[in-house]
Amino acid sequence: MKNGFFIVMEGIDGCGTTTHTELLGNYLKSQNESVHLTLEPSDLGVGKLLRTYLKKKEIPSPTDALLFAADRVEHYFNEILPKLEENNIVISDRYLESSIAYQTAQGQEATNSTDEINENTDISHENLTFNITIDWVETINKFIPFPDLTVVLDIDPKVSLNRKYDKSQNIDKFENIEFLEKVRMIYLKRAKKLNFDIVDANRPKQDVHKDLINIVNARLKLQE
Repeated sequence: MKNGFFIVMEGIDGCGTTTHTELLGNYLKSQNESVHLTLEPSDLGVGKLLRTYLKKKEIPSPTDALLFAADRVEHYFNEILPKLEENNIVISDRYLESSIAYQTAQGQEATNSTDEINENTDISHENLTFNITIDWVETINKFIPFPDLTVVLDIDPKVSLNRKYDKSQNIDKFENIEFLEKVRMIYLKRAKKLNFDIVDANRPKQDVHKDLINIVNARLKLQE
């Protein structure tokens, strides 16, 4: 690796982003690559604040979006970029696409709509209405670059929540099947539009891991 390489794992809650970030990192280390693993929300100042806000249903969705963007700027410039400059492969458990998928889906949750997700959705919070668009989320994140590789781990929300709650009962405000179906639709729509790799995460983790190894090896060879 001459210039570092930035990989992001994306997908709905319980899809396995954390597990596969770690498995992929271990594989690349076994291949004598320098690897740095990270996650969002980050372990930096704004990220720690954001983790407490994710448990509070009364927090307006624009606050979520702005905090995620603030954390991402700090995360990228204070952690990710320095590691890339040291020629590491950086693998992040979530990044920009999580904000786009979840904040847009919050609008659908607020309006209780089952129509196709679009890029301009009104978000209601108590007596207020927020017009959060994908364009707006991209604007507040405009100072951070896209990864070199984004992989979406696609999974049925029923499967993902069953897996997650076998491990933890910590529930945040995003975790219900109907909401995660909307998040999943946005991820898949964006993945097709932007040519992200989509991996079927309903399967055993060993099969998913093999696919990820093949995807990453192919991309790293192209970078040589």
